[in-house]
Amino acid sequence: MIVTTTSVPRFAGTLLLTLILALTATWGGLALWYRAAGSTAGRGAWVVLWSLFSVSMLTLLWREPFAPGTLGFLAGFAVMMVWWTRLRPTHDSVWSDDVARMTRGTIAGDHVTLENVRNFDWRTQSDYTPRWETRGYDLGALTSVDMIMSYWRGPAIAHMLISFGFTDGSHVAFSVEIRRRKTQTFSEIGGFFKEFELSIIAADERDVIRLRTNVRGEDVYLYRMRLPPSAMRLLFLGYVGEANRLVNSPRFYNTITVNCTTLVYQMMRRIVGHLPLDYRLLFSGYMPEYVYDVGGLTQGLPLEELRTLGRITERARESDRSPSFSADVRRGVP
Repeated sequence: MIVTTTSVPRFAGTLLLTLILALTATWGGLALWYRAAGSTAGRGAWVVLWSLFSVSMLTLLWREPFAPGTLGFLAGFAVMMVWWTRLRPTHDSVWSDDVARMTRGTIAGDHVTLENVRNFDWRTQSDYTPRWETRGYDLGALTSVDMIMSYWRGPAIAHMLISFGFTDGSHVAFSVEIRRRKTQTFSEIGGFFKEFELSIIAADERDVIRLRTNVRGEDVYLYRMRLPPSAMRLLFLGYVGEANRLVNSPRFYNTITVNCTTLVYQMMRRIVGHLPLDYRLLFSGYMPEYVYDVGGLTQGLPLEELRTLGRITERARESDRSPSFSADVRRGVP
């Protein structure tokens, strides 16, 4: 085989283009698997058809000049993108019980009324008594903001809750979650492909913390945040505003760009100004390190000590359904 000086760059260009189109084709296959309508068999059929089409275009790319295979693939991908961009989030579905309702808030001066505050009595993940309540909060009595991290899959992945405390000892926790349908289970990959809608739930701590420690067996840590009263108020109102926007305009969850940490980051950036971008915003399990580094946690103690003292897993299991649950889990947290 004779390799000419012109064939080397052509080979390299074809190889690079093949890689780009193959990655694009993989994205398309995953999009069809997670979002095409129909049964599992039907979605599988769409993936097979798309794969056969992509392979044929890539094969043509190597047998013919660039144009036929490339233009053929791009035409097919354009059709897919028309379908993809027409996918819209919805409120109209049969939702899982724990996200069946959406929190909304009404603001009148310092008084905020939250509708659909979740206060389930969890016995197991499938055995529970659902309760949705309307509760009122006085922003003038807001005294604390805590960051709660729940780990279930290694140190890099965690779910973040933000809990607000008031002078009467009450707390309400906000949780940014996927809004699952009855038949769905969570998938990090599916979260890239418009599989889930977004939900903001306001909940009693005996629901949302206890569910994770006592029912799911997750490992949970509580960190007290350093915020002036004005910033606490704005963050609370930020959650209410985001919840109300979701009620009016549904939105897709995204594993990277729209999740439990990025939404809080965006709200806090609007409140305090510049906050540095950091890889820990994507790996949510490392958020305590990030918040500590920007001065948002209790100072004067090393982070490792805050983590040790803030581990509330055992205290939550011991307190269980106690009326003093919120006070019990905070005992000893600096």
